[in-house]
Formats: sequence, structure tokens, C-alpha cells
Amino acid sequence: MRTVLSFLKPYKLPAILAYMLMLIELAVELLLPFFLGKMINNGVVNQDIGNIVMWGGIMIGLAFTAFIAGIINSFYASHVSWGFAHDIRERLFAKIQEFSFANLHNYPTSGLMTRFTNDVRQIQNTIFMILRIMSKAPLIVIGGVTMAFIVNAKLALIFLVTVPILIGFILWVLKIASRLFNNVQKSIDNVNRVMQENLAGMRLIKAFFRRNHEKTRFTEANKELASCTRFTFRFVESSMPVLLFVMNLSLIFIIWFGNTQAIAGETNVGDVVAIVNYAMRVAMSISMFTFIIMGLSRMKASTDRISEVLHLKVDLKDTNESDTTLKVSHGSITFRDVSFSYPDSDKQVIDHVSFTVEAGERLAVIGSTGAGKTSLFQLIPRLYDAKTGQIKIDHKEIQAYSLDHLRGSIGYVPQSPLLFTGSITDNIAWGKNDATTEEITQAAKDAQIHDTIMELDQQYATRVGQKGVNLSGGQKQRISIARALIRKPKILMLDDSTSALDLTTESHLLTAIDSYDCTTLIITQKISTAMRADRILLLDEGKMLAIGSHEKLLETSELYQRLVESQFGKEYANAK
Repeated sequence: MRTVLSFLKPYKLPAILAYMLMLIELAVELLLPFFLGKMINNGVVNQDIGNIVMWGGIMIGLAFTAFIAGIINSFYASHVSWGFAHDIRERLFAKIQEFSFANLHNYPTSGLMTRFTNDVRQIQNTIFMILRIMSKAPLIVIGGVTMAFIVNAKLALIFLVTVPILIGFILWVLKIASRLFNNVQKSIDNVNRVMQENLAGMRLIKAFFRRNHEKTRFTEANKELASCTRFTFRFVESSMPVLLFVMNLSLIFIIWFGNTQAIAGETNVGDVVAIVNYAMRVAMSISMFTFIIMGLSRMKASTDRISEVLHLKVDLKDTNESDTTLKVSHGSITFRDVSFSYPDSDKQVIDHVSFTVEAGERLAVIGSTGAGKTSLFQLIPRLYDAKTGQIKIDHKEIQAYSLDHLRGSIGYVPQSPLLFTGSITDNIAWGKNDATTEEITQAAKDAQIHDTIMELDQQYATRVGQKGVNLSGGQKQRISIARALIRKPKILMLDDSTSALDLTTESHLLTAIDSYDCTTLIITQKISTAMRADRILLLDEGKMLAIGSHEKLLETSELYQRLVESQFGKEYANAK
């Protein structure tokens, strides 16, 4: 919690001002019963109109002062809480940008989204309420008891019994409620996850007519959230009758004992009225403790979840050996006895792989599904780090390069192209911040998407829907390739990024890439594409089976021969 609350430091002054204004309201609230007792004793009992007017005027003036203080307090409390929420979201976003793929593996998207929205909002609202009214409640209890002792110590003795009991009970409820609200937030994560998957896969759900299945999934997650929330709120709300019962007992005792003292002439009627007022204010403040417990419990649960992310150790970052001045100048790649397994898994998806790709060379990577092709690609820009072995670029270990420059020198087109909401121009220029119109157009031409864009109503200004929903698979792939080409990378990696292209378009694309001064790695299932490469790397279950030209593999690799036969026929394979 300390980490999250440290974001309040820039707002220390407005927070102090808000707190002081709240103290003014508190002081007025504590003084009003005292002055009311004075007005009764000196004015009402003696029928002295002058005293009644004087004390009444003082009370009205104090009430107006508290009114103005409350308005200004609300302004500063809002400023602090909204500023805090802005800063914590900024820090959360920056932290997540530092995450490696291994870190993201441990935090589903729905969980991170809940932290960004629901958890931050819970803390923001609680901070506002603390500066506005929450802090006032315990202070009214303390101040009310103190003022009661000043007015009449004998009548106030009851508070010494009831208040410690209530405080102990409240702390116990707070401890249990915090754990329960943490479970509520996890249930919200689950509902968000189901909703996110449902919305993302809506077309597939409709195509497979799985509406009822998805409805059942959501209903179960929603019921779990409702059940968890209901139990938690019932537990917290059940504390209210206990608090009020104890305070009402003390109020009855004060009235009874005060009446006895008044009849015996040991106290004044005004003092009894003042003590009763203080008891009622303490009772009202105690009744607010349920609300306070709920707010603080949810705040603690949310701060723990956010602190967990902020304290998470990023397992992949620049090392001490990283040289920010070191540049990728040629693009040669060397794998030397590299092995890799994903977090929380002992299975090696890359198993002692060694090969070298010379600068400017084109390497095709072929293998069955699950052979480790994509995993191999992800090691080069250090999206993951290899468990054992060495990966070198330009004969220097990749850890020697800063992550910014290493990844800035690589054009990576993932297996599933992802486009962002915005124009086509925005999506292509996303690969290079200062891209000119000419560079965008040239990258689109080389990616074989320029003619298609020009046929659209708004051409390059055409809006792209979320994840490119209004574009075909081939169009999304080519825009993604243009986004990689625009940065003129030293290493270009295409992860099965031409699967939706026809042979003619793909051929023109590969020809255009030849004009780029870069090392090209292509994952493909098409033998026709692999034949355009200088060499072919054959993977199977994470192991490198062979590497060589199309002709060499056709002669030496039975697996490659079977792949050729499956696509071109046995006659072609035998002829070669």
C-alpha cells in the first residue's frame, strides 16, 4: 500500500489544505452542541432573548463557515484524487510497457485491465472520501468524547466502555473484509476475461453458433461475482446493527442517568442536551464506519493488486554489458547451441539449435505446427531470452545491444497481424515515427498493398476498424509488412506473414524485398516460397534437422522430400 500511496506526494499541499478545511467543518460540528447547551442554560431556561439571539447568531455564523469550508474542501479533494488516478495509471502503463513476454504470461489481459479501471477507481474514490468525510468520522468520535468529558465527566464515562469495544470490533471486520474484497476483484477479472474473449471472437461464435455456450460461460462467471459480492457486502453491512446497538445502549444510559442528575440538581438541562447531542453525533459517525470499512477494505485490496504489478521484477531488460552506442550494421545472425523453454514449463521448444545466417542472406524456416519456428523468431529481438547457448548479431551477443536499438533494427511481422484503430497511413507509419508521405507510399508499394489502398474511397485516409476488422486477411498482412519495411530494418522477420497472399502477389513482394539491404528470415509452409530463399532451415519438435539450399535438402532430407511431394507431387520430387 505504501508504494501506491506514495503517488500522493506531488499533491501534498492540496491534500493538507483539504484536510484543514475538513478540520474546520469538524470543529464547527463539535462546537455546535456545546453552544446549544450554553443557549439552553443561559437563554432558554432563564427566558433571556438576548442570550438566545447571541448564541443562535454564533451558531448560524459557524454553520455558514462550515458550508464554505466544505465546498472548497470538495474542490481540493477532487483535485488530489483525480491527479493521483492519472499518475498511477501513467505509471502502470509505463510498467507494463517494460514487461517481457514472460511477465505478460503471468498476467492475463483482463486482470491488467481491471487494475487500470476498477482498482484505480476504487482507490481514487476512497482517497476523495478520506479527504472529504471519512477522516471526519473517527475524529468526531474522539472529539465528541473529549467534548462530552468537558461538559460533564460523569455522564461521559460510558464512552470509555463502548468506544474501545467498537474500535476493536471495527478492526476485526476490516481485516476480514479486505480479504473478501480481494476475492471480489478476482471475480471481476474473470468476468472481464470472459467478456473480452466473447467480444474478440464474436464472428467465430456466430459462425459456429456457440451463443448458448458463451452465454453459459458468462452466466457462471457473473454468478460467481454476484455470489462473492453479495457475501462480502452482507458481512460488512452486518456490522452496522452491532455498532448501532452498542451506541444506542450508551445513549439510553446517558438520557436515564442525565435525567437522574438533573432531578437531583447535579447537572443542568443544557449539559444533558449537549451530551445527548455528542452521543448522537458519535453514533452517526460510528454508523458511517460500515461505509468506511467497505471503502478502506476495497482500497487495500486494490492497492495490493496494483503494488503487485508495480513491484514485479522485469526479467528481461538491458544488462550491464549493454552498449547504447552499439549499432546493428550488417545483420548477420548466429545461433550457437541455443535452447529455450517457456516460463512454468520444462519442455524445450528450442533444443540445442546452431546455425548462422550471413548478412543480406535470406533464410526460410520450415517445420510442422509446434516445431518451434515462432519461438525461434522471438529470441532474436529478445522478446524472450534463451535458457542456454548464445545468440549473436554481427558477431556480438545480443545482450550487448540496448533493447531499444536491437528491436529498432528489426522489422518483425507476427503470425497474426495486428492493426490499430486509425487510418491506413497511421498503421504503416507506426513502424517509423518520422515517416514521410513518400516513405509510406513506397513501403506500401513494396508490400504490394498500394494499388488496393488507392481503390478505397478514402485511400490512405481510410479508417481501420479495431484489429483491422474491415480488411481482409491478405490486406492486413500486407499493411503489417509495409509497417515493417518502412523502418528499413537490418533484419526482416516474416512469421508466416504471406500465408493469405496468392502466389503472384507473394512473388512480387519477395522481389521487392530483394532491394532492401537486410537479412531476411521467413517462416513459411509454402515450398514455393522456401525455394526463393538462399537456404532453408528445417525444424521439428524444436530440433534443427537440416539446413541448406532447396536442392541440397531435396537430396539429403526425407522429411523435406515428403513436404515437396505433398505440395508438388511425387514426380516433381523424384525429378529433382
